[in-house]
Amino acid sequence: MGHSSHFSNAIVRLPGKSIAGGLRAHNVGDPDPARFVDQHGHYVQALEEAGVHVDILPAWEQFPDSVFIEDSALCLPAGAVILRPGATTRTGESAVMADVLSSYFGDVRSVGEDGFIEGGDIMVTESEIIVGLSERTDAAGAKALQDCLNDWGLAVRILQTQPGVLHFKTACGLVDDETIVATKSMAAAGFFNTYKTLVLPEGEEAAANAIAVNGKVLIPEGFPKTAELITRAGYSVVQVAISEAAKVDGGLSCMSLRFTPTL
Repeated sequence: MGHSSHFSNAIVRLPGKSIAGGLRAHNVGDPDPARFVDQHGHYVQALEEAGVHVDILPAWEQFPDSVFIEDSALCLPAGAVILRPGATTRTGESAVMADVLSSYFGDVRSVGEDGFIEGGDIMVTESEIIVGLSERTDAAGAKALQDCLNDWGLAVRILQTQPGVLHFKTACGLVDDETIVATKSMAAAGFFNTYKTLVLPEGEEAAANAIAVNGKVLIPEGFPKTAELITRAGYSVVQVAISEAAKVDGGLSCMSLRFTPTL
C-alpha cells in the first residue's frame, strides 16, 4: 500500500450544534446534532480500527460546515497545503489549519488568494493528483495548487467535474492504490482509463465517496449492492452510517484529513 491509501494519522473535527446551518444543494431536512455526533463517533472508530491514530478537534460553531475538514487542507507525503474553500461562508475555516498541521508537517504551504479549491475536488493517487473543477473549485484555484506543488515533483491533472456533481469525489473514490469506484457516468467520461474501475450499481450512486484506509474500504451504510461489488472484488468493506452528514452534502472522505506525518 502506498501513500494514497495507507495512513498512520487522521484529524477530524466534531460536528457542532450549528450544523443545521450547513450548506446543501437540496433541502431534505436538517441533521440531528446529537445523532450526527453519534455517527461521527462511529466514523472515528472505523478509522481507529483500520489502524489510524485520530486526533479530534472541538466543534467550531461559527462555521457549521467545519466538520468537513478535508475541504480546508491537502496532506501529502512531502507536506501539507492549506486550501481555499469556494463557499463564502467557509472562507475562515482554513485560517487555523496552518497552525494545526504545523504539528505534523515540516512544510506547510498555502495556495494563496487566487481562486478557490476544496479538498472534496482533489483525488490523490499513487501517480498523480486529480483536480475536478466544480462550483467550489475554479480554474484559478486548481492552477494555484499546481504551482504550489511544482517543487514537490507531483503531477497534477485538471478535469471538468460533470454537471450536477457537487464535488469531484462525490462521484468517485479510491478502493486501493490503483483502483477507483465510480458512478457509471463518471466511469464513462474516460477520466480513469489508466486505472482499474469498479462501476457502481444503478441506484447506489451515493455510495461513490468511498475511502481506502490501510487495506480496508469504508463506504456509506445502506448500499448493499455496492458492498457486495467491492467485497467480491477482494476488499474488506466497512459500512459507516453517515445519514446526518449526507443531509448537508457530507461524505466519508470530507470528514477527515488522513496522512502520515513528516515530523
